[in-house]
Amino acid sequence: MAIKVVPTKGNLIAIKKSLSLAKLGYDLLDKKRNVLTKEMMELVEDVKVLRDQITDAYQEAYRALEEANISLGIITNLAKATPVDTGISIAYRSVMGVEIPKITYQSKNAVPFYDLERTNSKVDYAFECFAKVKELTVLLAQIENSVFRLANAIRKTQKRANALQNVSIPEFEETVKLITESLEEKEREEFTRQKVIKQRSA
Repeated sequence: MAIKVVPTKGNLIAIKKSLSLAKLGYDLLDKKRNVLTKEMMELVEDVKVLRDQITDAYQEAYRALEEANISLGIITNLAKATPVDTGISIAYRSVMGVEIPKITYQSKNAVPFYDLERTNSKVDYAFECFAKVKELTVLLAQIENSVFRLANAIRKTQKRANALQNVSIPEFEETVKLITESLEEKEREEFTRQKVIKQRSA
């Protein structure tokens, strides 16, 4: 559907400029969508691998915890005494205007906090297993959050690109066509009028 404007040369120039900008905008959005999609697909592959690793790590950690409980008795008191880990910091990097989180994790509880004389190697192993689980969980959270942000940005970019391709650009093209045809018709009428005047004055 064409935009309703008066068919003048000034409006034709303005609409052509708008059409050119709309096409440029579509090209940029298309490139942005491709870059974001490529980035997301790379991360999706990482998510698949990490989920398998984290599943195995959790199974191993709970198995180690069960063995520690069996060998030493219930170690609930040790678990409750675990200090809060505040070794996580978040920075962001921009991918085509999308803020992607980069989580840095430096465990402040890397060394066992419990009395080594009152525990055994099974508790130590359980501690190591859960430390690994924590690192994998932080990494998975970073990647899944990145995938979510990228998917959301791709959806919005796709929506805008579709609006330009299916609505704005066709409207501008139709308007350019109608104005051009109208101006050509006026020129033919003016030419005919001038010819008639010339013939009468001859």
